Amino acid sequence: MKSKPILIVAGEPNSIFLEIFFKTIKLKEIKSPIILISSEKILKKQMKKLKFKKKIKLLNSNNFFEQKLDNKTINLINVNFDQNKPFEKISNKSNKFLKDSFKVAFKILKTGKIKKFINGPISKKNFLSKKYPGMTEYISKKFSTNQTCMLIYNKELSVCPITTHLPIKMVTKKISKKIIIQNVLLINNFYKQNFGFKPKIAILGLNPHCESIHKFNEDEIIIKPIIKKLNKRFRVKGPFSADTIFIKNIRKKYDVIIGMYHDQVLTPIKTIFEYDAINITLGLPFIRISPDHGPNESMIGKNKSNPLSLMRAINFLDKN
Repeated sequence: MKSKPILIVAGEPNSIFLEIFFKTIKLKEIKSPIILISSEKILKKQMKKLKFKKKIKLLNSNNFFEQKLDNKTINLINVNFDQNKPFEKISNKSNKFLKDSFKVAFKILKTGKIKKFINGPISKKNFLSKKYPGMTEYISKKFSTNQTCMLIYNKELSVCPITTHLPIKMVTKKISKKIIIQNVLLINNFYKQNFGFKPKIAILGLNPHCESIHKFNEDEIIIKPIIKKLNKRFRVKGPFSADTIFIKNIRKKYDVIIGMYHDQVLTPIKTIFEYDAINITLGLPFIRISPDHGPNESMIGKNKSNPLSLMRAINFLDKN
């Protein structure tokens, strides 16, 4: 059976993404044809800088479905962008390029002919300009759905934050029974569809030790009642205190840990697995994955970045 293509938007041109992309396609045999959306000029300049050689095959975004594709070349949909050096400081200069790149990708994804999508990192400060908390929300909005969630996936243990890229002072206003139910449902469906089983899910409390001196206690009023309700349909337990759930002998009892805010679960998962995790958006009409790292401007051009997260992302899509 012929493998379906993987569509990749390279993202911010002044990042480590193309470096880890070069390393990945050099080190790993990939069955699914990869279609890269990026700038031909930037691609060539960074290939030269990083001493990577591979032929480039230019594709037309409107009719590439008719062509026979493999990974003997880099299959590229070119989006115009130019700068004098292979790498420069991240700035608003790349915003139009990024917008155009995602516009091309979304047009392709909306045809339904490609169901596998990876995007490289962007600078939230420059590209999103406070309009969206993160790329999860940006992509969800473009496909007219708010019923999505972020899953940082590792086969041993995954995590999901109920709120994503929000300032701490805004977290309590966004926690609700509705969003907890939605995320549990999306996670349960993802594991059943991809792995054939209902996951064991631990849900964390919001406050230290799931206790609060305030009259309105989110753990008692929102989190505990909804866990009791979800227990009837799903393998859900909690609420657990965040300071002990990630101890080895406790975390190994669960497939997924759901936290109430970003760093409550992303800090420990990155400490445990480092680059060995991928960011999956659940609830879209396709599988969207982002390697679990940012542009990492301090490392660009050094050829020392670890490609493991991108390798895991491609490997996951290559098998599905």
